[in-house]
Amino acid sequence: MTVPVQSLQFADPREAADLAAFLGRLLHYDRAAAVRLQAGGDALAVFGRPPSFEVLAIRTARLARPETLDVTVSAGELLESLDVSGDGGGPGERGGALPAPVTGPPWTGVLPPRGPWQEQAGLPAPDALRVALHEAVAEFRTRDEALPEESRTRAERDRIGREIWSRPVGTTDLPLRAVHAAQSLGFLRPDPGFPVSLFAAGGTGGWLRLRTPFGSIALRRDPAGGLGGPGGLSLSVGRG
Repeated sequence: MTVPVQSLQFADPREAADLAAFLGRLLHYDRAAAVRLQAGGDALAVFGRPPSFEVLAIRTARLARPETLDVTVSAGELLESLDVSGDGGGPGERGGALPAPVTGPPWTGVLPPRGPWQEQAGLPAPDALRVALHEAVAEFRTRDEALPEESRTRAERDRIGREIWSRPVGTTDLPLRAVHAAQSLGFLRPDPGFPVSLFAAGGTGGWLRLRTPFGSIALRRDPAGGLGGPGGLSLSVGRG
């Protein structure tokens, strides 16, 4: 693969800091995480897959100049390359070197479609989403503590977790684990008034995308299909 650029230069130092925070959270769940980078124009999309949630996480950032890029790199090496000093004194403080490409895991070749994406009704407000997450965590702990000693196995705990986190959110098809991922990756924040929206593409068995101003979570509508689908996600300037 030919990499057309050797470094990433962001439009604002905060973009590098926000991207670094996202990469740090991904590495918390997988120290060997890879990310796929796609740039078209002055927007960069960074795709990651935290294994605990079985979703795709997407973070976008504004670049200082238009670039064309599609490469998979080590999340850890990308994080180490970013200058997050926040000085804003010049391009050196607004980016970092682009790591060498790596052979990515299978999910890197299976991204959401370009669209069209249609907004879906039935998603609860952000405060209600956070309440649902709190209740789900409390339920898991209660049920886990109630297990008899002979049943307190990893398999049984995983079964309870799958049951809880697979529940639909509101009147949508979105599983609760997608909201859990959004909160764990810093996309669902207690900021007043920020929008959270749900979009769908591809019809039955297609993709769902939970979007906030800080990032997006995407996954297949049909759980039996796993994470899959042709094409790549269209880029737009913004953080989600």
